[in-house]
Amino acid sequence: MTKHIGILTSGGDSPGLNAAIRGVGKAASNYYDMQVIGIRDGFRGLVENRFLQLDSAALSGILTRGGTILGTSREKPHRMNFNGKRQDMTDVIVTNYQAHHLDALVCIGGGGTQKNALQLMEKGLNVITLPKTIDNDVAHTDTTFGFDTALGIATDAIDRLHSTAHSHHRIIVVEIMGHRAGWLALGSGLAGGADVILLPEIAYDIESVAEAIRRRAAGGKHFSIVAVAEGALPKGDAEQYQALLDAKSGAENKKERKSAKAELAAFEAAHANHTVTLSRQLEELTGLESRVTILGYLQRGGTPSAVDRLLATRLGTACADLISKEVFGVMVAAKGELAVPVPLTEVAGNKKLVPADHPWVVSAKRIGTSFGDD
Repeated sequence: MTKHIGILTSGGDSPGLNAAIRGVGKAASNYYDMQVIGIRDGFRGLVENRFLQLDSAALSGILTRGGTILGTSREKPHRMNFNGKRQDMTDVIVTNYQAHHLDALVCIGGGGTQKNALQLMEKGLNVITLPKTIDNDVAHTDTTFGFDTALGIATDAIDRLHSTAHSHHRIIVVEIMGHRAGWLALGSGLAGGADVILLPEIAYDIESVAEAIRRRAAGGKHFSIVAVAEGALPKGDAEQYQALLDAKSGAENKKERKSAKAELAAFEAAHANHTVTLSRQLEELTGLESRVTILGYLQRGGTPSAVDRLLATRLGTACADLISKEVFGVMVAAKGELAVPVPLTEVAGNKKLVPADHPWVVSAKRIGTSFGDD
């Protein structure tokens, strides 16, 4: 019997999403003779029955396009906003999955999507996921599609900032995406020749950062590039933030969890302009003018790189292979040149963070890059 599969994209947009949709869709329909439908705007579209046929015409010409032809949202099945209230719509999703005679649901997304997919698996749906995010923080995969493109964009930005930093004898602080994981700041900082790289995983001392810049000035280099992940924090704040995270994860009841979440939200709001504060502190401590550049959503847009197109296509076609073999409840992970199914139970709720002894960190320190931790 012909298999019917649905595909959705969830979470933030990312280069390579369309390449992944195309990879799954073309392999499923052309090679395995499956019927493929797209679900608009993530899990919300599955609740609201918003579908489109992913035939050859729909999949044509999308390989090089950024974003996602399906649209996306951050809506969670168990906490979806309807009529001004948060509601659990999981049962509605199960009903609609069955009404459309789906044999499998492909969820393309980052860490949040993996957790949502696991919940649907536990409700009995045949779910399979693909890892995308520019943050590269999904567990148990070598890399995620979207990361390489964003890495190139951030590196190019740092390259361009060198000339103005040098011309005006300034410190340029460039903020790069990454709340909990610093892969993007680390990779682009190293590739772009940043003099200081600040990561969420390595708490920094502001005086140490300033001293690194002063040493450069004493050596005749009157400019510096500081690549900072948006989630990087000084040591005292980093300890406080970790304590709040621990309180949230260790909450024993709904009241404690709500209180912990409120404290965490207040902390994050208070640090929303952290990069601007960092720039001002460095200006005061070094006597050099300091300017801020925030790359923001520029890193998520535009044409996907060749590497991301290849990765998304490779994982997408492997996804169709696994569906044909009725392998579900897994994420299709990149392991070397292989595409390997990893149980969602091992992926969901975990993050791949930068180890302090990662080869990129070691290499950066060997060439004199400061992480503000010495």
